[in-house]
Amino acid sequence: MSEQVDIAGPLALEQQVCFALSVAARSVVAVYRPLLEPMGLTHPQYLVMLALWQHAPLSVRELSGLLQLDPGTLSPLLKRLEASGYLRRQRDPADERSLAVTLTATGQALRSRAELIPPAVVQRLGLPIEELQRLHASLTQVIAAARPVAG
Repeated sequence: MSEQVDIAGPLALEQQVCFALSVAARSVVAVYRPLLEPMGLTHPQYLVMLALWQHAPLSVRELSGLLQLDPGTLSPLLKRLEASGYLRRQRDPADERSLAVTLTATGQALRSRAELIPPAVVQRLGLPIEELQRLHASLTQVIAAARPVAG
């Protein structure tokens, strides 16, 4: 007699939170890609620019904290954005150990084009804004709950 596999068991792929989050993240980033390409930005670069548009100037450490990225991951993103002329990195005169990140005039000007992205994403997803806001709130709770565990 052969054993039956419980497809609804605790290891069922379709039941895994990590699987749903992974596929959702890739799918949503794919929605952003054609909107960002004309601006010369990848999705991670867009996140850097969002943080800078909201909070610049920032130290690399502050930016790393906001984006929840380690500085080793952030550094190549900043180098590419600097090569594109969107930002400038320079040593903080008050603390030579700190690298300050500021937007250039070109980087500031890009903001007006970027303001068209959120509504375009909402339209392409075709979900009510209230549902997206609930999803954002739920994901924020998941991030907070996972942070001490990943610790």
